[in-house]
Amino acid sequence: MTFWFLLLLGLLTYFMVQRSVAHITRTPVWLLWLVLMTPALLWTAWTAIYGGKQPLPRLLVLVPLIICPLLYWLLFQWGRRSLKETQSELQKSSESASDIHTNPEPVPVRPIEQTEETQLRNCFPWSVYYIQNIEYRPQAVICRGQLRTTPTNAYQRIKANIEAQFGDRFLVIFQEGFNGKPFFVLVPNTQLVKVNAREQEKITRPGLALMLLAVTLVTTTLVGVRIAGINPMTLQSDPVELLKGLPYALALITILGIHELGHYLTARRYKIRSTLPYFIPMPFLLGTFGAFIQMRSPIPNRKALFDVSIAGPIAGFITTLPLLLWGLAHSEIVSQTEKTGLLNPDALNPNYSILLALLSKLALGSQLTPKSAIDMHPVAVAGFLGLIVTALNLMPVGQLDGGHIVHAMFGQRTAAIIGQISRLLLLLLSLVQPEFFPWAIILLFLPLIDEPALNDVTELDNKRDICGLLAMALLILIVLPLPQSLARLL
Repeated sequence: MTFWFLLLLGLLTYFMVQRSVAHITRTPVWLLWLVLMTPALLWTAWTAIYGGKQPLPRLLVLVPLIICPLLYWLLFQWGRRSLKETQSELQKSSESASDIHTNPEPVPVRPIEQTEETQLRNCFPWSVYYIQNIEYRPQAVICRGQLRTTPTNAYQRIKANIEAQFGDRFLVIFQEGFNGKPFFVLVPNTQLVKVNAREQEKITRPGLALMLLAVTLVTTTLVGVRIAGINPMTLQSDPVELLKGLPYALALITILGIHELGHYLTARRYKIRSTLPYFIPMPFLLGTFGAFIQMRSPIPNRKALFDVSIAGPIAGFITTLPLLLWGLAHSEIVSQTEKTGLLNPDALNPNYSILLALLSKLALGSQLTPKSAIDMHPVAVAGFLGLIVTALNLMPVGQLDGGHIVHAMFGQRTAAIIGQISRLLLLLLSLVQPEFFPWAIILLFLPLIDEPALNDVTELDNKRDICGLLAMALLILIVLPLPQSLARLL
């Protein structure tokens, strides 16, 4: 189990380093990867040598967590490319990808001609948006000026004017600059606006979705058999024992599936083209690496961005609660041992999470004491994983659901600051709970900036702002451990 987890963590870390920094530093990717993996390698080696009989020394936990990120930053800066070199490298990568993945005849880009500037300026009434400057870029036209009305009215009026003059030639994006002033960006529209039934079938690909679902059901059932305490060797003589893995498999697939369906159905409500939920089967660890959908058209505004992003965690959490409570009620209480921890379903300490501790007390009552651990029922394991999935998705970083939520609430610039602070806080929390360290490392490589909505200036209403704050409160309740003083009162 430890080997597979380390292998998966190593592959994910290498992939993220390759994608995020390979084009902006000359430092070898393998060296940056090795520095980041050093803490996990050291801790795994200690566990392999001492077999868990001796706890990790505090210095072995703290020193790598302090030195390795600092060494990574120094190596990254030491080999950092200039802006010109970075742009050249990106252009080469783009050309290479274009040669492999696109048609021999590329889609022609039709930028604004100088003779069309008067038409463009006429699209901006002075009483709506007083245009002052037009910047021409190879793939965009940037229009800067002064906003004279509400952002919603300005975007609707100017978008309608541009469509009247130029048809579907451009996507009209309304963003807020670092100086706080909103500006318009016209990007050549290479996407099909109207999609017929056959093309929609290609996007959703229900056959692929069902096949991945079936394979994931098999892999999670096999993992569920192990969680239920069944010896895999007995399956050959008694295949009926395989059914004991279904409670875990069905509960976990239900949680993950409804989470993604929340995104999918909300995206459809806003007429955003998106794929069906695709599961990722995995023959070890949890039996699956989760599920995902892909959006194939721009998000119209921050309201849609917020609703699509928060729908998944809310749907998944609502599904998780009854399953987790039922599973906890059918779990057994055991004494805490040296192996008791956050990721040990045979002896899980619920006090590692405020919300889990409260739900455990609700389900098990007075039987559960501050010195008790829980031998979790397979459905409870699936419910607990549902909480973890909810927490990870609500992390306010980049393209995670939480990153989209804070982007919709506070704007892209403030969301990037919140994301950076969140990554550092999770890294500090991993000093107290080392189980969070792999996720802290993964978050370090997620981009802080996500794609803007077409109207990325109009702010949310108070109702959505409150829902967003409640979602962040839910994240805190799941991630933070229960204080000892409260544990004694429960």
